[in-house]
Amino acid sequence: MSRKTNFKRLVPITTTLTFLLFSLPTMAEKPLVLLTTDKGEITLQLFPELAPKSVFGFLNLVEDFHYDGLIFHRVIEDFMIQSGGYTFDMTRREAAAPDIVSEASNGLQNKRGTVAFARTSDPNSARAQFFINHQNNPSLDPNSKKAGYTVFGEVISGMPVVDEIAKVPTGSFGDYQDVPKEPIRILSAKLLNPIVWEKLRPRKLSFERPIPVP
Repeated sequence: MSRKTNFKRLVPITTTLTFLLFSLPTMAEKPLVLLTTDKGEITLQLFPELAPKSVFGFLNLVEDFHYDGLIFHRVIEDFMIQSGGYTFDMTRREAAAPDIVSEASNGLQNKRGTVAFARTSDPNSARAQFFINHQNNPSLDPNSKKAGYTVFGEVISGMPVVDEIAKVPTGSFGDYQDVPKEPIRILSAKLLNPIVWEKLRPRKLSFERPIPVP
């Protein structure tokens, strides 16, 4: 085998390794959350630089185990899957968290695989419920006539799981519509890289006098 042949084979490998080496640090600098569901795992990458208040609120709830055991209570194929508010029997779980100010004008769009906060008619009423866009949903983006919904992350692994959840049979449950007939739980929501988040987490200023080190 000639040296030229060896070189030709090595070039694609070297290029791939270079791409990975430059891509991984970028990904590692953003908080990653693993949702383990009854249908499989979904990994989310969050955008604190574009939606700091939303990411802070979401991760506080992850750390408080708020999402563990909740279901995807609203599922509409070719639209979105929503979670963050109800247990398997549609008992509401209130979040011990303040409302989050809208950051919908951050430039992020409600495209397939993005993660956004649900809310009431008040743009600043998001608290815990979130949804994953199953398809591109430009109608959920802000414009001059409406506030839109804040995108604060995206799915980087597990879209087949999202697709599977989106296709389950749904029906009504009391006053609620589009509820999966078989509950699909978030078994756990876990921050995968807490060290990264500690570096990015907003800190309160302290005016206490420092204690001298002996």
